Amino acid sequence: MSGSNSNARNERSDNNGLPDLLSGSIWDKMLKFAMPLIAASVLQQLFNATDVAVVGRFAGKLAMAAVGSNAPLIGLLINLFLGLALGSNVVIARFIGERNNSKVHSAVNTTLIIALIGGIVIMCAGIAITPTVLAIIEVPLKVRTLAILYLRIFFLGMPFFVIYNFESAIFRSKGNTRTPLYCLTFSGLLNVILNLFFVIKLEMGVAGVATATVMANMVSCGLLFYFLKRDKFPFGVRAKTLRMDKAILINIMKIGLPSGVQGMLFSFSNLVIQSAINSLGADTMAGSAISFYFELTVFFVLSAFSQAITTFISQSYGAGNLKRCRDVVKTGVVMNILFTVSVSGLFLLLDKNILGLFNSDPQVLALAHARLLIILSAQGINCTNESMSAALRGLGNSLVPAIISLLCICGVRILWVYTGFRHFHTLKALLLCYPLSWSLSLALMTLIYLRVRKEKLYLSSSLTCT
Repeated sequence: MSGSNSNARNERSDNNGLPDLLSGSIWDKMLKFAMPLIAASVLQQLFNATDVAVVGRFAGKLAMAAVGSNAPLIGLLINLFLGLALGSNVVIARFIGERNNSKVHSAVNTTLIIALIGGIVIMCAGIAITPTVLAIIEVPLKVRTLAILYLRIFFLGMPFFVIYNFESAIFRSKGNTRTPLYCLTFSGLLNVILNLFFVIKLEMGVAGVATATVMANMVSCGLLFYFLKRDKFPFGVRAKTLRMDKAILINIMKIGLPSGVQGMLFSFSNLVIQSAINSLGADTMAGSAISFYFELTVFFVLSAFSQAITTFISQSYGAGNLKRCRDVVKTGVVMNILFTVSVSGLFLLLDKNILGLFNSDPQVLALAHARLLIILSAQGINCTNESMSAALRGLGNSLVPAIISLLCICGVRILWVYTGFRHFHTLKALLLCYPLSWSLSLALMTLIYLRVRKEKLYLSSSLTCT
């Protein structure tokens, strides 16, 4: 018996003292997991805003428009690779729960190879099709040349960007969200310094902003790889000995690909809604833009707790502890609602003070308030929906949330734009598609989760009896 306990202790020490997500207080550990993710998202948003401010202030409005015109396309790619990286997160976390170190090592290796190949493919394809894509999305001719220059330089750094996101997924899978935060902070500050140097000192314009972004991504990618190399088995990697496991690759894609497509569909439906907002005039566009900054902060909160739910459940499911899986969902949903609704309520309470920092036009502020009230009042529904989706992914079921999102989120919103909004043609009428789509999605997501949980519990009981 003592030998068995010794082996268990050795197994834990082999994992380099990583946070034990399989026992103890879920509340405390989930909080420690989520907070660095929120901080990283907020920092990234601040760094992006600095990019826009530098290019707008020192390179002119055409350069600023060129950088901004690429945002929808870059957003689609980011959502795709974040989804794919989530597949690695789930698979590695499950192997950690199983205490299968050899599988963990193979999954880490496979993850890095996927990232390298995916980054190179997107880099080559992106550079080649950039002019065509910008023509399709109707970027004005007077800024298209600058937009092409920016995007092609950005694509040159795509391998570093993709690898960094997959490396972050590896760290998240073992409960470490602080190391990616530290690397992001350093590379983000470097990005700001390089922006100022390239744009102001060297007068490189959009090329300077893009080059600074590529170099910052290179540094963040290199730093995380350095920490992975320093790690011990099963997380330690060596560039010369990287090997891909075909079975693990398939598992990662089964979970990651639907999640990536789901993220892209979200972006597409939001583009349709933005087009409808544009039809309401400049005041509505400005008011929506102001509100969106606060909505994004709320999204960072609910997304962080959703990622925590996925990782905690993946490890617990791998360990065969379905009771802890249920406890993670209950605690995760409560925490997500508590923090998301609290942040939303704070913004609504202070909206008259904070909205005025962005604009002084009464009509614009009234429209911003109207949007903020509708969107943030429904965040309790939204974060619960995301929590259920995260729970399903943690149990290895990523396709169903993607299908539900396609039908209830994207489908309902696009249908509403061409029916309800077309009839009423007001901002408030348009924004009703958000709580409506979240409510329908939550109802289906909860039903599917309860069914999947029951099936997993039945299967576990059958295996135990056998």
